[in-house]
Amino acid sequence: MRKLIVPAFISLDGVMQAPGGPQEDTSNGFVRGGWIWPYADSSIKPMDGLFEQPIDLLLGRRTYDIFASYWPQVPADAPHRGIADRFNQAAKHVATHHADTLDWQNSYSLGLDILATVRALKLADGPDLVTQGSSELVHQLLASDLVDELRLLVYPLLLGAGKRLFDDRAQAAAFRLASSKTTPGGVQVNRYLHEGPVRTGSFG
Repeated sequence: MRKLIVPAFISLDGVMQAPGGPQEDTSNGFVRGGWIWPYADSSIKPMDGLFEQPIDLLLGRRTYDIFASYWPQVPADAPHRGIADRFNQAAKHVATHHADTLDWQNSYSLGLDILATVRALKLADGPDLVTQGSSELVHQLLASDLVDELRLLVYPLLLGAGKRLFDDRAQAAAFRLASSKTTPGGVQVNRYLHEGPVRTGSFG
């Protein structure tokens, strides 16, 4: 059984919207796109090395369209060409109502029952399943307790508004902090592994 991993850049107040650039996602009037760049330094590898191994991608339609318009066009000598190759070669499983418009190579629709398809994918052979962006899809996966691992890069700022990683639909679950480090710029790089149900107790 392969793992489903959710990596995300998030602010202290949990916002994940448009970390990479001002025009990445301006929906709902979001004006602070590109908020990770003031903290960029050489100690931050892309999602802490997650993309150095084969993966399959799980994507919402908005993220898919953004990626499909960018990654296939990355020049051969670009510094992030390795990630481009990984994404271009990966199977892309997409939450969409328009399967006939998935033109990026190795792209497949998750179909009408997204969660059933994801469960089947987890049971199938292949590399780990990894989301990118896709907040609405991630909310569905968390609500159905399908996430095995979180890799969170937590940035020391409050954005106040924007799409958040967690919403009220998330299934209660316990995660174990497997590793953590802090960059010189104050970004926390945390890896959490799903451990099961939440346990409660009392000081009494």
